Amino acid sequence: MLRGIDLDVAEGEIVSVLGANGVGKTTTLRAISGIIPGWTGSIEFEGHRFTNEVPEKRAARGIGHVPEGRGILTSLTVGQNLELGTTLRTDSSKEIQRDHDRLLDLFNPLAGRLNEPASQLSGGQQQMLAVARALIARPRLMMIDELSFGLAPLLVDELFGLIRELRNEGTTFLLVEQHAGAVAISDRVYVVSGGRTIIESAADQLDTASLVRSYLGDAAADSQVSTANNTSTNKQGDQI
Repeated sequence: MLRGIDLDVAEGEIVSVLGANGVGKTTTLRAISGIIPGWTGSIEFEGHRFTNEVPEKRAARGIGHVPEGRGILTSLTVGQNLELGTTLRTDSSKEIQRDHDRLLDLFNPLAGRLNEPASQLSGGQQQMLAVARALIARPRLMMIDELSFGLAPLLVDELFGLIRELRNEGTTFLLVEQHAGAVAISDRVYVVSGGRTIIESAADQLDTASLVRSYLGDAAADSQVSTANNTSTNKQGDQI
């Protein structure tokens, strides 16, 4: 349950929402995309305040959502999954094809597998497909829930790099993550605990002890700080 989530995402930013399991991160994205109704509070996007709009209308306004667990249809082919992402497009087939080709350049492992069932993809490839399917709809805000879940570290780094590249091309991102590596590609970071926003910080100013405390509690944070101080002291001694 959300008790006090307060966050802003400016156009052209990558914003990450971090926190442990069960603190309200996924619920936040579901509330924004309309999968679950909000009882109180408000959600505003490009000057429009949502009330009870269904997810389809929110998607049509430009909100893309890659849900936890990827949400691709494994009984369909890779190509059919991508085609589903174009259902809200109203521009020309030429423009859609251009975006289709561009995404296959970015997510190259999918390019030769368009006619294969999505169930035959690896976990990382399924994650790529989920992101590509959302992007082909041309969202102005792209929300991704746990991009790194279950993936090898090298693949996570590759996907984070693609997100930074896509941001540079004009897509705004709101990432929900447990993986602290998201901080490195983010402009700003929110930390959530107990259904509330407890930290808001520029990514390059995020305090490590506060981040650890939000995940593991005060004792763990104090231990981390103590370790860091000891390491610093040792380094100074080595230099002397």
